[in-house]
Amino acid sequence: MSAREPQNTQPPSTTGPELVKRARALIPLLAEHAAEAERLRKPVDSVIKALEEAEIYKLMVPKCYGGLELDMDTFFEVGVALGEGDASTAWVSNFYIEHNWIFSQFPEPFQKELFASRSYVLAPAMISPTATVRPEKGGFRINGRWQWGTGVMHGDWVIPAATEIRPDGRPEPRWFALPISEVSVEDTWYVDGMIATGSNDVVIDDAFIPEERAVSMREMMSGHGPGSHLHAGPLYRTPMMPILTLAATMPALGQAKTALRLFRDRLTERVLLDASKQLDRSASRMRLARAETEVCQTELLLRHLVDDVCAKRNTATLEDRARWATQLAMSVQQCKKVVQDIVEASGAHAHFQDSPLQRTQRDLNTLACHFVFDLDGKLESYGRLLLGQELPGGALF
Repeated sequence: MSAREPQNTQPPSTTGPELVKRARALIPLLAEHAAEAERLRKPVDSVIKALEEAEIYKLMVPKCYGGLELDMDTFFEVGVALGEGDASTAWVSNFYIEHNWIFSQFPEPFQKELFASRSYVLAPAMISPTATVRPEKGGFRINGRWQWGTGVMHGDWVIPAATEIRPDGRPEPRWFALPISEVSVEDTWYVDGMIATGSNDVVIDDAFIPEERAVSMREMMSGHGPGSHLHAGPLYRTPMMPILTLAATMPALGQAKTALRLFRDRLTERVLLDASKQLDRSASRMRLARAETEVCQTELLLRHLVDDVCAKRNTATLEDRARWATQLAMSVQQCKKVVQDIVEASGAHAHFQDSPLQRTQRDLNTLACHFVFDLDGKLESYGRLLLGQELPGGALF
């Protein structure tokens, strides 16, 4: 792909409410294909195509490249809606959206090259900097293997993280960008939950990366990446981790809402051994009310968090960012608990393989293991900051 001025420079006509409406209209499609996606161990091609046609992946792309340049409030509505349909496909799609935001933080020459032929990109981003990288004239030489390649099965590019050791010995974590043709994908994703994400390993063997395809992760963490200067919209001055972690959180809330609906519907139908209806049991009504209240509580917290992030952007303190990380991790644990309680109250039918509830429980159990949802670690770090103590090295907010 040669660098040239982007072709799609007209202001987009799709508004935030219209995109949310399209996302909600796709819920039945995602739900219908969830079992098939799990069998395939990747999102279904026709579902990805439908999401592309709905312009979902343009959500965070700058307008100058033909994107929609919508903000985190629309991202939240869209991501939760997709999560109501299927956790795995929503997970992949939310990260596709967020990874286009990452691309908007790279140096401008690469952005123009990347978005020249299409106003969005499908790409995994592997945040664990497990590779070796060394500077060379005009760029970097990189080798390594990355796990958790969410989105690689439909990817055009990949965004691996690696740490450059500066001449003064200081580590500098960076994002790098390569076309999918320059990497190998190894079939390793054999798991018991989030199966349909297809998050296989990515292997890079002695690849050269031009310097314009690298960006400092440290700058992006605080909302001061190159995109904060290149693009006028406030979205591009937002710290990286709240966007990334919200992308991972929204499928959990969406699935908790779906589980709640399925449980409510099941209560009206289920007849117990003594011929009584489950909806006539006070314990069942209490479980329903508790689950609904906990889902509402979680959604309200996340909406408040989105508002807070949008109000502070790159003026946020480290304490702000630690609080957001803690609230996001706690929200996922709450969603996981709601689903567990619903499954326990739903009887053995919830464990049949054709029941969406058993997949929801497996998906949330797996989703909650992502490192950004390590609640103990987040609470410990946030507690240190609340007490005015310094954080140990390696804290990622």
